[in-house]
Amino acid sequence: MNFSLDGAPFGLIAGPCVIESEELALNTCERIKNITSKLNIPFIYKSSYLKDNRTSHKSYRGPGLKEGLKILNKVKCKFDVPVLSDVHCEHQVCEASDVLDVLQIPAYLSKQTALALACGESGCAINIKKGQFMSPDDIYIPIRKVESTGNKRIMVTERGTVFGYKDLVFDIRNLYWLKETGYPVVCDITHIVRIPGYTSTDPKGGLSFMVKPLTRAAIAFGCDILFLEVHPDPPSALCDAQSMLKLSELYELLRVCIDIVDAVKR
Repeated sequence: MNFSLDGAPFGLIAGPCVIESEELALNTCERIKNITSKLNIPFIYKSSYLKDNRTSHKSYRGPGLKEGLKILNKVKCKFDVPVLSDVHCEHQVCEASDVLDVLQIPAYLSKQTALALACGESGCAINIKKGQFMSPDDIYIPIRKVESTGNKRIMVTERGTVFGYKDLVFDIRNLYWLKETGYPVVCDITHIVRIPGYTSTDPKGGLSFMVKPLTRAAIAFGCDILFLEVHPDPPSALCDAQSMLKLSELYELLRVCIDIVDAVKR
């Protein structure tokens, strides 16, 4: 996989929440790669072939496994970037691992043993998202499952913690404790600001104005990789419309984050 944090200020996992079309996937990847190349930021393209945890059964869930992987493979080959997507059950892993460089274990499925073992056995890099219901120490549960297969190509993701009903908070201390695992720590800002229980198009469904300040905070605290879902026009997006970052705002946000890294090092 063409991705290394050596000499870089931090890494970036980015792309639209869900694959909406081949054209959008190619366009967004090209724009993100142009940005990250200028800033010397290692980049993994992320978009989901299937969003199986939508609030409404009527909501768009993506093109599905076969068509989605076909699109992601085109993105990967055309722009020479690693690609990441979620896998939801062990039966998807074999086919997904033929294309994906990083298999992502979704937060809601982070304690599923069969899924963790299948992902580990694939030999791919694994991004384990810490469930919203888990303490930082609980991340060792899926880590040990993946490690038991001999696979230690792991990264761990903070994506918020349940705070009562229909709310998440970003306990920034979790980044410190996740770093103690010894694996790269990812901070998924755009899902932290998503409000559970509301549809993607509901104005109550996300706090997008929080994306930039929380991103800056995560970088200042030392996260290794930012996870930012981006879209050319978030209000028209078919998933997470209220929480994605507008693509045209990505360059300036990353540039500021590099300044923060430099300041922290002084």
